Amino acid sequence: MVAEGDTRTRILAAAKGALLDVGYANLATRGIAEAAGVPLSQIHYHFGSKQNLMLAVLDMENRQRLARQAAMYQSNLPLWKQWQQACDFFDEDLESGYVRVLMEMTAAGWSNREIAGAVSTEVQGWFDLLVEVARRATERFGSLGPFTPEELAALAGLPFLGAEAVILLGLDESKVAAAPALRKIGELLRMIEEPPERGGSDEGPVPRR
Repeated sequence: MVAEGDTRTRILAAAKGALLDVGYANLATRGIAEAAGVPLSQIHYHFGSKQNLMLAVLDMENRQRLARQAAMYQSNLPLWKQWQQACDFFDEDLESGYVRVLMEMTAAGWSNREIAGAVSTEVQGWFDLLVEVARRATERFGSLGPFTPEELAALAGLPFLGAEAVILLGLDESKVAAAPALRKIGELLRMIEEPPERGGSDEGPVPRR
C-alpha cells in the first residue's frame, strides 16, 4: 500500500511537470492523476481542486528556496558575495522550473483574487527576508541614504521579479540584458564594501600639495 505522504508527493511532482509542459490555463487534473499513477479521486481528496493543488506546488517550491536563501543570508559572506550567490540561485531556479511556477500562478492571480492572495503571501516572504538583510546592512554601514529597509528590500527584490518576467517571455538578452545586469549590481556592492585603495603604487606617486 502506498502511504498518503507518498501519494501527495507524487501528485505534487506530476502537477509541477504538467504546469511546465502546458501552463496553468491548460492544466487538467485527470492528466495529472494519470501522470502520478493515482485515481483522480486522490487529487480531490488531498487538494480539493486544481487551484489548491497548484498553490500547494508553489508553496512547496517556495518554502524550499526561501529556506535556502535565508540560510545564505545568515552566513558571514560579504554582502556582495551574497548577492552573487543570489544570482547563482536565480539561475538554478530558472533551470528547475520554480520561476515558471511562480510566474504562472502570478498571472493566474491577476484574474482570481483568491490565487492573488495566496501568491502575494508567498512573494511577501521574500521581501520580509530582504528587509531583515537591509536592516543588518544599515547596522553595519550606517545610514544608506534616504531609503528605509522596506524600500531597500523593494529595490533588491523587484529587479529579480522583472528579470523573471522578461526571461520567460524570451526577450533577446542582447537588447534586454536582465541577468547580466543583476550580476553587475554585485560589483557595485563590492565597491561599497571594499573600496579600492587610493594612492597605491599602481596609480603612480601621490601628488604633494
